Amino acid sequence: MEYRELGKTGMKVSRIGFGGIPIQRVDQEKAKKLMLKLADEGINYIDTAKGYTVSEAYIGYALEGMRDRFILATKSMSRTRELMEKDIQTSMEALRTDYIDLYQVHNPNMEQLDTVIGEGGALEALLAAKEKGVIGHIGLTAHSVEVFERALQYDWVETIMFPYNLVEEQGAELIKQCREKNIGFIDMKPLAGGAIEDATLALRYICANDDVTIVIPGMAEESEIDQNIQACLDHRELSDQELKQIQTIQKQLGSQFCRRCNYCAPCTVGISIPNVFLFAGYLERYNLEKWARERYASLDVKASACIACGACQTRCPYQLPIIDMLKKCAQEFGE
Repeated sequence: MEYRELGKTGMKVSRIGFGGIPIQRVDQEKAKKLMLKLADEGINYIDTAKGYTVSEAYIGYALEGMRDRFILATKSMSRTRELMEKDIQTSMEALRTDYIDLYQVHNPNMEQLDTVIGEGGALEALLAAKEKGVIGHIGLTAHSVEVFERALQYDWVETIMFPYNLVEEQGAELIKQCREKNIGFIDMKPLAGGAIEDATLALRYICANDDVTIVIPGMAEESEIDQNIQACLDHRELSDQELKQIQTIQKQLGSQFCRRCNYCAPCTVGISIPNVFLFAGYLERYNLEKWARERYASLDVKASACIACGACQTRCPYQLPIIDMLKKCAQEFGE
């Protein structure tokens, strides 16, 4: 395994880390096996979040007896000091640890960031926890280029997590600035929230960018760990065929696609918006019409139920025209 210094944190992290979202699909014992596999392979960085339902709890259970072999990173969407203090304590209890290596402000917009850094804001709680040794370092995650650029200005930001992949390169110049400012860059959504199917190609593309400190694909199977390690440690130049594949994927996906981050939820009428778009993607891009239609038919609430209230659009970090996209899906699926 290769290791890199995570910016000014000074921590040595494996080139590939473990993204803790898919672990919600397994049970505690499977999570334990995954953590053992990570340790055996030299992957030492684990990313989770208070908002990932059982993720922190499963990881805490799985790491009993080997906590010291990993760098634990988690995050909270709390914006005030009081709420962040509670979340830090909740995270430590769930993770069954008395310290967290990296605690991150999770996906604030510009207005929320003002609250975080203002009087009585979440930053006060994080700095106090760092002073006590309860957390080691402070970072920030973002989906907006505007927030990313602003975060680069703050001395307290030691790491930044942002999407970067085959079809999302809007942060490329800012990622370079991370390296220049010695801020660790953590790459999230390497598969664009599942929109990119070829994980090996996606990871090879990302790891070819030396400005990326660490990439954290979500993994729920041991086979995925093996495959992703092999991809990340493959230093061969991308072939002409692979470059053509990349161009095809970029053309297919464009920029208006769902990353399945689920920030649009809950839908006022109960539509599972990410699943609607997932099945539409299979229908439109991957020539899997029968499969896509069968799974769309299993949804309790179809796209045609949209009442165009717009609540989902106000929450989408990518400013997608969700109402229009749902209308298109309803037409394609016929309901």
